[in-house]
Amino acid sequence: MRLPNPTTTPAQAVWPVAIGEAAHRAGVSARMLRHYETLGLLPSVARNDSGYRQYSAKDVHALRFIRRCRDLGFSMQEIAQLLELWRNQQRSSAQVKQIAQQHIEQLQERIAALQTMQRSLEGLVACCRGDERPDCPILDDLAAP
Repeated sequence: MRLPNPTTTPAQAVWPVAIGEAAHRAGVSARMLRHYETLGLLPSVARNDSGYRQYSAKDVHALRFIRRCRDLGFSMQEIAQLLELWRNQQRSSAQVKQIAQQHIEQLQERIAALQTMQRSLEGLVACCRGDERPDCPILDDLAAP
């Protein structure tokens, strides 16, 4: 006798699934799932006789891919490119690496900008006494022309 896989419940083995279940399995909200469809990141999904969307295991896998890309901060345009490459078995990994490398460079620029903001705020906070008096160098700096 074959034992069931402890990580798969009977409900998970049933396909296709409705939007709420697909969103749950992919770790996204139903609203985001619809948004991804609107953007064309997911192809049109099948609908049952009542018109409800029906998602396949392949659709949920794509949603997990999109979620992971979002977790890493890729833009929707980059995600669309990565999805296209992921689905294309004739792709070159060099194309994927180029997108990822460009994203790293963008992240480095954003990190540098955030560190500059942090240093500025730390300087302002250090100048502020934080007491009961109304004068505040933080507000003075923010209000400066």
